[in-house]
Amino acid sequence: MSIILIALSALLLAVGVTPLMRQVALRLGVTDQPNARKVHTNPVPLLGGAAIYIAFIVALLIFADKRYVPQVVGIFVGASLVSLMGVVDDRWGLGSYVKLVGQILAALILVFSGVQIQIFHSWLDIALTVVWVVGITNAMNLLDNMDGLSGGIAMIAATFFTLLAALSNQYLVGALAAALAGACMGFLFYNWNPAHIFMGDTGSLFLGFLLSAVAIKLRFPSNSNTITWMIPVMVMGVPIFDTSLVFISRLRRGQNPLTTPGKDHLSHRLALLTGSRREAVLICYLIGGAFGLVGVFLTDASLAEALLTGSMVLAIGAFGIYWLEFRKGGVRQPVATAPSAH
Repeated sequence: MSIILIALSALLLAVGVTPLMRQVALRLGVTDQPNARKVHTNPVPLLGGAAIYIAFIVALLIFADKRYVPQVVGIFVGASLVSLMGVVDDRWGLGSYVKLVGQILAALILVFSGVQIQIFHSWLDIALTVVWVVGITNAMNLLDNMDGLSGGIAMIAATFFTLLAALSNQYLVGALAAALAGACMGFLFYNWNPAHIFMGDTGSLFLGFLLSAVAIKLRFPSNSNTITWMIPVMVMGVPIFDTSLVFISRLRRGQNPLTTPGKDHLSHRLALLTGSRREAVLICYLIGGAFGLVGVFLTDASLAEALLTGSMVLAIGAFGIYWLEFRKGGVRQPVATAPSAH
């Protein structure tokens, strides 16, 4: 009941705060300007991510068990750092490599606060933690390319993390994930196509960092390390697949995956195939739900079953990249989308 209360409060807070942040963004000029690559003809506010951040923090401070606060200080500090960096990027702009350095610093804050992957019990765990956090943070940032996409996928992933935490009696992880799911759901009331506000880097970087941190905190002591770390990878399947597709596509075309914007994402290709941006986003939601269900299945799977499932998912993902990038003619001009900053 406590976790449900946290989720509902975060949802209501996001519903109430998002219109206020929209007005603040308009007054400060923090907007996404229209151009040839975007559908909207008027500037759209970019501080939706700040509303998600506020709803998440306030819901936890009011309703979460205060005994767990010291355990999440590192998460809060790191998340605040990447969110603040996103605000600066939305208002004045930051280079890709500057953001990368900031994300690495935020990941190291997690490590030094005790939140890190524990597989090898050596410096390799630190390196793996940084790669995971930076990778998922950027994956969610790249996924923010269509109305309702990044927020919806984050909501689905956070909902499955909440369920997985409840199944394994992990209150802290459940509270964090529930607050994030509720905040994203409240924001989607204003971000669904046609969007009245975008989350901007303020939101996408924050969501990516939080989801990566929650995944690290999630534990399944009764399962092997292999299964334990397969589960969050499955839950985050959509952003991982999308980033893999974009990197392969851009490298194949001789472009820098980190600095080259383009309409080569999964959502863009699905919009081209279906002729509808809304359908493309809904298909991504369905794929995200399927990945989450696989993650839930793995909690009770044997090692052999988990390895077979992982191999099948990997094969399907590889075929999906091959089909979208090669069989469908590579990157073509898709249905126009908004926003398309990546």
